Amino acid sequence: MRLISYQYNGQDGYGAVVGDRVVDLHAVFGAQAPDLKAFIAAGLAAQATVHVEAARATLPLSEVQLLPVIPNPGKIFCIGLNYGEHIRETGKTETEKPVIFLRVADSQLAHGEDIVRPRASERLDYEGEIAIVIGKGGRHISEADSWSHIAGYSCYNDGSVRDWQVHTSQWAPGKNFWKTGAFGPWMVTADEIAPDQTMTLVTRLNGQEMQRATTDMMVHSIPRQIAYISTFIPLAPGDVIVTGTPGGVGNKRTPPVFMKPGDVCEIEVDAIGVLRNGIRDEQG
Repeated sequence: MRLISYQYNGQDGYGAVVGDRVVDLHAVFGAQAPDLKAFIAAGLAAQATVHVEAARATLPLSEVQLLPVIPNPGKIFCIGLNYGEHIRETGKTETEKPVIFLRVADSQLAHGEDIVRPRASERLDYEGEIAIVIGKGGRHISEADSWSHIAGYSCYNDGSVRDWQVHTSQWAPGKNFWKTGAFGPWMVTADEIAPDQTMTLVTRLNGQEMQRATTDMMVHSIPRQIAYISTFIPLAPGDVIVTGTPGGVGNKRTPPVFMKPGDVCEIEVDAIGVLRNGIRDEQG
């Protein structure tokens, strides 16, 4: 299934995309699961397939306003320096353990929304990534068991304000500007993507390919990320892990390439779809 969070007629909802329609799962399960995170936590995906196959209670996809796939994640973990080419272009060295930083939910936006270039900087960079959504929580999850803890996969643009990222050794300011982390267009449930399936990730800016990699090129695999993170904190349903960006970021090009108003950035993952966002300046 392709699951989305959205607003329709001023009300929050969630559902499954089937062609150009949305099966309104909130109408069916809303009493026990008011949002997609709760739906995942309750393990309702199997029951939902009946309604999806019957295409009951549908809405036009063109009339819903998409939200970030999980609008209210408890935790967003981002993995830095996780592809060899990106490590080399930054002049860093490969680390034995994953490099981890945190994003906040308020920094996210949906497919189709404009990423906001802040007033504080013009050095807004793209970072195409694959996000995983945790379906079954746990602590001390082994690498072997990690696949069973994944609810699904989505595309992510870890938009980064580069000068703010390097003000100090801590990256958080440059990674958490308002409406810079694009998340969507939907979550493809894990039953449609085989464990350890090789996925291809491509970033395009105004139609020009800027990044390309496959998931088998990761330094720290998805199972290793889950195992490592769950060692220091319990993972919960709806938590998000953004798995790292490949080489080709704009900041390391000659000359540098930064996103500007009027640009269109696309993150495509062959097994998921295309996340597309325009760029605009912050207003006010």
